[in-house]
Amino acid sequence: MTWRAPEITRTTEPYVGDERTMLEGWLDYHRDTLLTKCAGLTAEQLKTPSVEPSGLTLLGLVRHMADVERSWFRVRAAGQDLGGIYWSQDNPDGEFDDVADADAEADFATFAAEVEAARKAVADISLEHTFVRRRPDGSADDMSVRWVYIHMIEEYARHNGHADLIRERIDGVTGE
Repeated sequence: MTWRAPEITRTTEPYVGDERTMLEGWLDYHRDTLLTKCAGLTAEQLKTPSVEPSGLTLLGLVRHMADVERSWFRVRAAGQDLGGIYWSQDNPDGEFDDVADADAEADFATFAAEVEAARKAVADISLEHTFVRRRPDGSADDMSVRWVYIHMIEEYARHNGHADLIRERIDGVTGE
């Protein structure tokens, strides 16, 4: 039997709630939106690039967001000592570039695990908690967990636009 990306029921964003509830709700909505764009596709379809010269794929986006979840919530905000999942210093775009031989089912499981680990990593950390983000050029920024949530919502929203166009190219399916 051919594996297909699972169908999901997308979480509705909250209309009322405290700040954390709103941020987490909107982030979950965008997480689910990415998975909705992939639902029902085979591993090979998930590896189909958008349009030349871009090699951007839906599977690459799922892999990228697993790494981004880990990087912002677990490594930076929670201070966990973890490396990248799909990228390295020698292969900084591995999450996007190395999809041809990737195991889509395993990558979707990794994404789900990283989302859950990210939730747990910051569950008891205040939105006001700050950390230092070091840049490759040696500069640094003080950042808050609040900023991470807002950034992640923005990151998913941007990539969900990409995902919508890629999905339409694969099988004509469009969505909101």
